Amino acid sequence: MTNELTTTRRDFLALTSAAGISGLLPAGVLAQQRMPARAIPGTDEYLPVIGLGSSKVVSQIATEGPEPVAQVLRTLVEHGGSVVDTWPRNPANDAAFGQIINEPDLRDRLFVTSKIDQTGKEAGIEQFRQTQRLYDRDTIDLVQIFSLIDLDTQWLNLKDWKASGEARYIGVTVSNYELYEQLQDFLQRENPDFVQVNYSITERRAEERLLPMLHDRGIAVLNNRPFMNGAYFQRLEGRALPDWTAEFECASWAQFSLKYILANPLVTCVLTETSNPRHMAENASTASGPMPDAAARERMRTFIDQV
Repeated sequence: MTNELTTTRRDFLALTSAAGISGLLPAGVLAQQRMPARAIPGTDEYLPVIGLGSSKVVSQIATEGPEPVAQVLRTLVEHGGSVVDTWPRNPANDAAFGQIINEPDLRDRLFVTSKIDQTGKEAGIEQFRQTQRLYDRDTIDLVQIFSLIDLDTQWLNLKDWKASGEARYIGVTVSNYELYEQLQDFLQRENPDFVQVNYSITERRAEERLLPMLHDRGIAVLNNRPFMNGAYFQRLEGRALPDWTAEFECASWAQFSLKYILANPLVTCVLTETSNPRHMAENASTASGPMPDAAARERMRTFIDQV
């Protein structure tokens, strides 16, 4: 797949050398790359640091039509984002989503992921073939095993698809602490390109061991549940942001969690889930502002633990 939002390591080093920074692409460097980006370890490819976890908005196609997800995706791309994380569940919704991601202004600007959540070799293969058909893509950028389901069987499938070029990258996902031990056991014997993990200002256990382990192994990290599937906002409803968050230009509770996550250089991309283009724009713009330093992050942790 041709992706206008990626850059080579040589280009990146030249840009960051000129800007006097490292690790992130500065906003405004490229016409279509206004969002900071981080490297996929071991490659010359960089991903913008804010993406879309599309499960909710795709599931609403049946009732709301395709326009909301189309608007959210275009907002993401307009702000320099590219990563859209998907989970095939409803063929009708996925077919409509496939039409959207193949619109001329979107097709070559998206890094599209998918997941396998089936048990059994043939069931996993059929799910992947269906995704290829519905998304009209011979190659999926990233194929993941959802929540480590039938891990050993599906991992062999994923390795076959990577070898054939049908998957550019392969990985696994977890979204709760109960799967961390199984994931860590898996990482002792296999080396995925990506791991998707729950991590936020309110779910911080990945900081202790998992994120450093992934960094040491050269594995890219996608971050799910930055807002705990909405429970984060319910917890903070009616509360005002502390005045000291102005020090790092934090203007909302969404930015509070996103800035905490993005200040951790071990995270490659944060998957924000929304059906509102205005919220997508706010999430995307968070990446280009100042981030909290170590002292501010400690203050954020203390604050949230007292709420």
